[in-house]
Amino acid sequence: MKVYLDNAATTPMAPEVWEAMEPFMKEHFGNPSSSHAFGRKTKNAIEMSRRKVASLINAEPGEIIFTSGGTEADNMALWCSVRDHGVKRIITSTIEHHAVGHTAESIAEKEGIEIVYVHLDERGSVNIEHLESLLKDDVKTLVSLMHANNEIGNLLPLEKVNALCKKYNALFHSDTVQTMGHYHFDLKKIDIDFITCAAHKFHGPKGVGFLYINKKLKMSQLIHGGAQERGHRGGTENLYGIIGLAKAMELAYTDLEEHQTHVQNIKNYMKSRLIEIEPKIKFNGEQDADKSLYTVLNVCFPLSESNAMMLFSLDINGVAASGGSACSSGSNKGSHVLASLEGSEYCNAIRFSFSRYTTKEEIDFAIEQIKNCTKILEVAEN
Repeated sequence: MKVYLDNAATTPMAPEVWEAMEPFMKEHFGNPSSSHAFGRKTKNAIEMSRRKVASLINAEPGEIIFTSGGTEADNMALWCSVRDHGVKRIITSTIEHHAVGHTAESIAEKEGIEIVYVHLDERGSVNIEHLESLLKDDVKTLVSLMHANNEIGNLLPLEKVNALCKKYNALFHSDTVQTMGHYHFDLKKIDIDFITCAAHKFHGPKGVGFLYINKKLKMSQLIHGGAQERGHRGGTENLYGIIGLAKAMELAYTDLEEHQTHVQNIKNYMKSRLIEIEPKIKFNGEQDADKSLYTVLNVCFPLSESNAMMLFSLDINGVAASGGSACSSGSNKGSHVLASLEGSEYCNAIRFSFSRYTTKEEIDFAIEQIKNCTKILEVAEN
């Protein structure tokens, strides 16, 4: 048996998504920029997908810009804010995804803007009072804070932060890659400036996502070379990726509450089984259901040589998990997120992440492998 518990890195594509994409890989291949029937067919499919996506988050079709994924969308939002809206300061946190953190650093170097990091509490949540104190300064500001952290799962109070940004005339961008398709969004109600999406985080294809940009804002191109995406992004559209994204979102928002309940129960079950193994096991990040992403469980195993080898041992025994963000897995540096948490140096962290396809039987298998790995490695140590 093999068990996949790394859904925060990527999810398996839903069969219905593949079925929706297949005709556009086999039959409907026209360039959407072409004026003939082949092109009109695919152009219409893209625009219907845009309408579908917009309707699911209560936005307007013109506010959806299809991209190659969440990283490009984050880059677009940050660069647009500086180049088109006179932003002189970016307020962010030390635990953002590198798509935001590294981009902000690059912009600061090239454009001479200031980066300010909001304080975090001991669990890694944003200190809202400190954020407000920063916003009181009379500087044109972009706040960029992720809706849910991809490693520890902490949720940002999105509406509260958005209200603060509106109060102090700051732009607000939130990386919603981990929450799009997992929570409801009503963008007429929240009136946020930018949010992002990557389809492969909710059983869609890789290599496609979108940037939502509020219609009140103008935006110049980040990628030049064509007038695609209504003049916002050059390059031939990822036709079948866009079709797959729209279908994956449609599936995600069908019986969403049922999916949320199922996955939250899976997470709670694994927590209880882990504590049965070792009461000293703790969990990184917020643990209250209303403050924590229901798809992510970051486990703090007590320091030992056996636990340091746990991730490798689980992989050998058929359980896929993560020691941190997958986007930095090829780096020999530790997690910048965990490094920001108090006491993280005293644990070996493993992130388990779930999807609506995860079963209780798979969790039972994973728990048995954790038990076995611990016993085998402890014997080897002795």
